[in-house]
Parts: sequence; structure tokens; C-alpha cells
Amino acid sequence: MRIGVPKEIKNHEYRVGLTPQSVAELTALGHEVWIETHAGDAIGFADEDYREAGAQIAGTSAEVFQQGQLIVKVKEPLAVERARLRDHHTLFTYLHLAPDRAQTEELMASGATCIAYETVTDAQGRLPLLAPMSEVAGRMSIQAGAGCLEKARGGRGVLLGGVPGVAPGKVVILGGGVVGSHALAMAVGLGADVTVLDKSVDALRRLDAQYGNRITTLYSTRAAVREQVLAADLVIGGVLIPGAAAPRLITAEMVRQMKAGAVLVDVAIDQGGCAETSRATTHAEPTYVVDDVVHYCVANMPGAVARTSTLALNNATLPFVVALAQKGTRRALQDDQHLLNGLNVARGAITCGSVAEAHGLPFQSAAGVLEHL
Repeated sequence: MRIGVPKEIKNHEYRVGLTPQSVAELTALGHEVWIETHAGDAIGFADEDYREAGAQIAGTSAEVFQQGQLIVKVKEPLAVERARLRDHHTLFTYLHLAPDRAQTEELMASGATCIAYETVTDAQGRLPLLAPMSEVAGRMSIQAGAGCLEKARGGRGVLLGGVPGVAPGKVVILGGGVVGSHALAMAVGLGADVTVLDKSVDALRRLDAQYGNRITTLYSTRAAVREQVLAADLVIGGVLIPGAAAPRLITAEMVRQMKAGAVLVDVAIDQGGCAETSRATTHAEPTYVVDDVVHYCVANMPGAVARTSTLALNNATLPFVVALAQKGTRRALQDDQHLLNGLNVARGAITCGSVAEAHGLPFQSAAGVLEHL
């Protein structure tokens, strides 16, 4: 199979779909890999590294799409990239379609087969291709939030860990999943006063068993969320409904009543955000202020630590890329229900129920569409 890897063009996005090590695995199996020139330069993967791994270097993104059958990316394709997709393409990347109708409609119009990293599952019902970036984003959320709390950056002037004789900052984490648990580890490590809320009592038990009286766990209700958010110095939004828009747990009215200079890091922004006041930002302009509350809503947080993120992502995605290349898209999807769960759009149809529901568009089962691939 011919595999194409374009350079990412989202603002301050330096990750790359395949590392030279991953390319070497694929070329050793007899596949042809086309990498856009300079795609990995920013994180230390030079064109020569890719050549040594057996890749062909393409001069432009257009050439990558022209040559490739399987297009492997990191972030969702932007409009100029979507215009290059054709019905013979299989696109394998993060898509986050629920809050993005324009992308959804253009992918449908392309006729391409589009598999989203974030809805591929495993035997335990987890999201193995989302997990590595959720781990990175969860850890980064505390790092970013701590910086935003500095007075010069609009924050309250609070040091999360405090100092002897001064109380630590209060961190409230909404969601005890992958993002939340990794944010929790960082916040506890800094010595913050941490409260985590979740609707899963099992998740709360797990975190309580791990951290004991170093944290507070609360069952998530509207009243509990409101009480904790209003008391927080730093709020981390780490909620997720796979494939669907994030629930809006924080209302605009709650934001108006938060402490002046408090910080909200909305990691759920890829799926629309968990606050009514959230809107996607970039690493170039990561924050904005609403009612004296600093909002950090960068939609590709792991892109800031792009080398670590690329290596972690490739560890998870490479087995699926190999399966798609070795078997072809249809057979790979037929053989692996978990990969099939990642199919969001194919042959002009939406095959992910959460995406169809979010946009009020018709849904077709992935298994039904698969028969016609």
C-alpha cells in the first residue's frame, strides 16, 4: 500500500503522523511511504532520517495526497486538506467531528473512508489511541494552569503548592478518566489542594485508593460542580463522551461567580468544551478572559510537547497502520471490531452515531457501509 504523511498545518502543530522508526517498520513489510518534506523537522526528524527509513520525500502536501492511498495524520484535516481527499483515500487521524459540522460535511462529500483515532476502542472498552494524548494533555493542564495563575498572566497570583504558612491553591478536576487522573497526579505532586468529581463511583474509589486523604473525591452532581467550581483557583475540564460533544457542566452564570483571576483549562475543547464560555484557542494565543476568569482552551495541547506526543502516539497507532496497510482498509475493518468502531465517515455516510446525533444528520451502521467499501 502507498501511505502518505503530510506536514501538519494547524497553528503551532509540530507533531507528525509517522516517525522514522514507524516508517522503517512499514517499508520493511514492502509498503511505500511518502512523507512531505520537513514534516518532522521541528521535532528532530529530518528528511534524511525518513529517507534512511525507506520513505519517499514529497515536495508538497498535494503530492502526498496524490501518491497516498492511506493518509496518516495527527490533527483533523483543515479545509485545504479536505479538498484533496478523494473516494479512494482512507484517512486515519484525530477528527473530533461532533462540534465541527463543516468538517463533517466536507468529509462526507469527499467520499473518503475516515477513521478517527478518538473512537477506536479496545477489549476493555477503553480508547487506546486517545489515551496517550489524554495523558499528555492531563499532565500539561496543570502545567498550563499553574502558569496562567501568575498575576502577570491575568491570574490570581496563587502558587498551587503554597509555601509553609500559606495555604496551597485549590484545584478542581472535572472527570476522573485518563485526563483527570493524569492531571491529578501532577497537581498532587505540586502539593495543591485537589478535588476530583466524577459520575463513576468506581473511578472515585480507584483514585481514593491511590491517593487516600491527599485528595477529595466527590460524586458529580450539578450542585457539587457548582460549589467546587466557585471555590476553585484552577478548574480542569477533563470530561469525555466518546465521539460526542462534551457536556456543558460549567454555565456562563457560574463563570460570572468564580473568583476573579481563577483559571479554567478546558481539555474537553476538542469536543466543544465543557463550559458555555469556552471557545477553541491556539498555542499562539492560548488564553482569553471572560468575567475575570482566564480561559485556556488550546485545541491541540499535546502539540506543545510535540516530540514526546509523536512518540507516544506512534506507539499506539502503528499496529493499526500496519493492519490497514497489510490487509487493506476493508479487510482490516472486517477483522477488528475495535478499529471498525473508529470509522466515522465512509462513502458519504456518517457511521458514528454520536456524530450523526450531534449534527442531526442521517446515520448508517459501520457494518452496513463496510459491505460497499
